[in-house]
Amino acid sequence: MRQSMFIFTLCGEQLRRPVIKNAMLCLVAMLSCVCPVSGTAHAAEGNRPNIIVIMADDLGYGDVSCYGATEIKTPHVDRLAEEGLLFRDGYCSASTCTPTRFSFLTGMYAFRQPGTGIAPPNATALIKPGTPTLASNLKAAGYATAVIGKWHLGLGEGDGPDWNGQLNPGPLEIGFDTCFLLPTTNDRVPQVYVHDHRVVDLDPKDPLWVGNKNPDGQPTGITHRETLRMNWTHGHNDTIHNGIGRIGFYSGGHAARWRDEDLADKWIEQSIAWLEDHHKEPFFLFFSSHDIHVPRMPHERFQGKSGLGFRGDAILEFDWSVGQLLDTVERLGIKENTLIVLCSDNGPVLDDGYEDGAVTQLGNHTPSGPYRGGKYSAYEGGTRTPFITCWPGTIQPGESSQMVNTIDLPTSLSTLVSQPIPESAFPDSMNVLDALLGTPDGQGRTEMVEQGTQSIGLRVGNWKLVRYRNKKNTGKTYTKVGDGLLELYRLDTDPGEKTNLVASHPEKVQELLKRLEEIEARPTRQ
Repeated sequence: MRQSMFIFTLCGEQLRRPVIKNAMLCLVAMLSCVCPVSGTAHAAEGNRPNIIVIMADDLGYGDVSCYGATEIKTPHVDRLAEEGLLFRDGYCSASTCTPTRFSFLTGMYAFRQPGTGIAPPNATALIKPGTPTLASNLKAAGYATAVIGKWHLGLGEGDGPDWNGQLNPGPLEIGFDTCFLLPTTNDRVPQVYVHDHRVVDLDPKDPLWVGNKNPDGQPTGITHRETLRMNWTHGHNDTIHNGIGRIGFYSGGHAARWRDEDLADKWIEQSIAWLEDHHKEPFFLFFSSHDIHVPRMPHERFQGKSGLGFRGDAILEFDWSVGQLLDTVERLGIKENTLIVLCSDNGPVLDDGYEDGAVTQLGNHTPSGPYRGGKYSAYEGGTRTPFITCWPGTIQPGESSQMVNTIDLPTSLSTLVSQPIPESAFPDSMNVLDALLGTPDGQGRTEMVEQGTQSIGLRVGNWKLVRYRNKKNTGKTYTKVGDGLLELYRLDTDPGEKTNLVASHPEKVQELLKRLEEIEARPTRQ
C-alpha cells in the first residue's frame, strides 16, 4: 500500500505539559504509519525500486495504439500504459538521437556542449570521464548499472576509437558497470557489437578499420546499387553490409559483423541474462533499442506483418521487445519493485535514407499523431513522444497532462533513491518525481527547450516559440512557412502549430525570446 507523510506545523503557545506533548508525538507517529506518503519519501523508507528505462529510437507520438494509432497494434506497450501512467505531455529534449541521449544521462541541454549533434562513426566519447550522470549517481546509491543497445555517444579519445584495442573511455567510465552496444547507429559503420571495452568476436588477424574514404576500392551503394536488397534515397551509399548501404566506410572485422535482423534478439538476450544475474539487488538497466531507426530491417518473423512496410514491422519488433522485458520482470518476481520508464529519443521520420515502404505503405497511419513535424524539427512532433511510467502498487494507472522530459530523469530518479546530486551536476534536469509517480498535486515542468537541428523551440505553459537559424530552413519532416525567423503558437488551442501568432502577439514573442536567451546563457536548475 502506498504510504504518505504529513508534516505538521504547531503555531502559537508552546506546549508545556509533557503528557500533551507525548500524546501529540504518538498521534503523529500513528498517522505516519497509516496514511499515504508522497513519492519523494519512498527512498527514505528503504523502498529503492529497480529502474528500467526503455528508450525507443524515432518512435512517434502516434506510432503506438495506446496513443491513438489505429493502423497498427502494440499490445505490449499498451499493457505497460494500462498498468501505468501515460503522459500526454511527455517529451525528449531534442529531435535527434545523440543530443537526447546526452541530455538523458547528463541532465544538461546538449546545446551547451559543442559537438553533441548527430555523432559520426568515428566519434570519441562525448561524455567525459568524471562527468556526473544518471548512471554514476545510481551506482553511488548502490545500484548495479548496465546499458544494452544503441549508444551513439562516442567511444575512446584522441583521433578516434581504437576499434582493435581498448574502447575507452565509454559507458564504464561514466557510471555503467557493463555495456553491450551498437556503438553508433545501424546506418553508420561499423556493424559490430561492443562489450565493455572491446569489439565482440574480433579476429586480430582481420583488423577493423573505420573511416570516411573508401580504403580498398570496395563496392559501394553507388557503384553496386543494383545489388542492394534495400535501395537508398539519399546518403547511405558508402560501405555495403548485409546488402544495405551505410554511412561511412569500414573494412576487416568480418567475424565480428552482425545481421540487422538479429539486433533486437541480441538486445533482449543480453538484457534477460543481465536481469537474471542482478534481480536480487537494486539495478538500473538502460535498454536502448535501435528500433525503429533506419535501416529498418527487423527479424524475418516480423517482416510483412504490419502492412505498413518495414517501418511498421520495426514497430512490432520494438513492441515485442517491450513484452519480453515485462515478462522477464514478472517471471523474476520483481514487478512490484520495478519502476519502468518508456520513452523515445525523438519523433518520427518516414524517408530517412532508404526505400523501405515507410512512405508508400503509410496508408492512414499518422506517426506524429496530431502534432506537426517530427525528427529534426523543433515542432511538437519532433520531441513530444510516447512517455509512460509504470510501478505496480505505487503508480496508479491513468493519464497525466503534466509536462515531463527525459532530461529530468537524472534529478528525479536521484531524488527517488535519496542520492545526493553532486554540485553543478544535472544543470537543466528538474525534479518532477511526484509527476512521474502520479502523486496527488505532483507538478511537472512549466517550461522547456525543444532542440531541433535547424531551429530551437521554447514551450512556456501553453505558449510555444520557434526560432530558426535562417529563413530558408525546411527539413525532412516539416516545411517552413514564411520568411520569418520566429514563430509563435498557442498549444492549447492550436496543438498542430498551424497558426503563427507572431504578428498579433509581439509582446509575447519578445517575452519568450528573452527567456530563451536566458536559458541558453545559464543553467536552469537552481
